[in-house]
Amino acid sequence: MLIAQGALMELSVVIGVVALLALGVPQGSITDRVDIFALPYLNEHLYLMMAMSGVFGVLRITGAIAMARNRMWGLVLSLFNCGVTLVLMIFLLPPGLLDGILTGTALVLILSGWLQLRPIVDRAEPTEQTGRNSDPKLLVP
Repeated sequence: MLIAQGALMELSVVIGVVALLALGVPQGSITDRVDIFALPYLNEHLYLMMAMSGVFGVLRITGAIAMARNRMWGLVLSLFNCGVTLVLMIFLLPPGLLDGILTGTALVLILSGWLQLRPIVDRAEPTEQTGRNSDPKLLVP
């Protein structure tokens, strides 16, 4: 899912900006006709935003491939990418909505695959002598 998201949503935007620059399309001709983002600052720097998308795409695909090869750094990079994307999606409305949905889904899949059925707190059986847990760190009523 992360590879598809990185390739389709992030890297395709970079291909678009390369094509626009190669054709000599000025940024103003796009932003004068349509507001892509809710914040005017992001619309004013549309080509830079499109180029930045490539950085996210490369990092997202790199983390996904490393995670598929069972590398812990790929897991951490992917979790970091998901967190950053979820924070930034608020500033990138309305296109950020789809990115947030895909990233949130990927985050749930990553965490459920990594942590599986582990409980938050292991509840050990009480000991016979004290009637309480033998581990003082676990608070069992």
